[in-house]
Amino acid sequence: MNYRHAFHAGNFADVMKHVLLARMLTHLGRKPAPFFVLDTHGGLGLYDLAADEASRTGEWLRGVALMEAPFADEVEALLAPWRAALAATRRRHGETAYPGSPMIVGELLRPGDRALAVELHPADFGALKRALVPVPGVRALHLDGWTALHANIPPKERRGLVLVDPPYEKTGELTRAVDEMTRALRKWSTGVFALWYPVKDRRPVDAAARRLKDSGLKKLLRLELYLDPDGPPDRLNGCGLFIANPPWKLDEEAALLLPALAARLAPDGRGGVVSAWIAGE
Repeated sequence: MNYRHAFHAGNFADVMKHVLLARMLTHLGRKPAPFFVLDTHGGLGLYDLAADEASRTGEWLRGVALMEAPFADEVEALLAPWRAALAATRRRHGETAYPGSPMIVGELLRPGDRALAVELHPADFGALKRALVPVPGVRALHLDGWTALHANIPPKERRGLVLVDPPYEKTGELTRAVDEMTRALRKWSTGVFALWYPVKDRRPVDAAARRLKDSGLKKLLRLELYLDPDGPPDRLNGCGLFIANPPWKLDEEAALLLPALAARLAPDGRGGVVSAWIAGE
């Protein structure tokens, strides 16, 4: 695999993905019964923003670095779980540390909850396994993410979240991701599924949304954050999440969070958002 997330850690896309991940975990934690989280493409788990890769691109300077100033109270309240996970990671690993999704999950699990972080790349798996040593409840698994997805659902807990975040190196990978998620939902119809995707050209994303709508699945939410909705289709203009069975009121929270993030992270006021139901409401 050529994609190396260390170059992009902490960028605007990470902020959007991890803020909403933290919200979904917070909702799951409001019921006493334990829950399970499966992260199908876990990456390194932990990133150093002072390392060569992150320093070379500086993407985090236009992402997490812009999040330090407080937002309006209602937005700040929604950001609190993500901020808590970020602070806990930095207390443990230093002020330049940035948590990947497995670490975010680990920081927000309760006793009795469990998570599985999957990574295929051998070197990245080794780093992921080491990063998760001090994190109770999260286990690293060296396996193809799609294989792990179908092998580990439905979980014994019957409640939980699947985060799907493939590298998108191959043509048609978004279509495959949509089809894999649709297949998995046939097997675990009550699970929360969140599929992250980059947006350069919006046409493939619109086609993927239509594919999901045509699948007949219920309760499908589309959330997107744009730095420049009208940017050229050869660069990363935005990112999004297709969420199946979103927690109650997540759509209302996103309606507050996404415009606030766009105003903070997009240069020159060019940001934009999408918050729309594909199916259900």
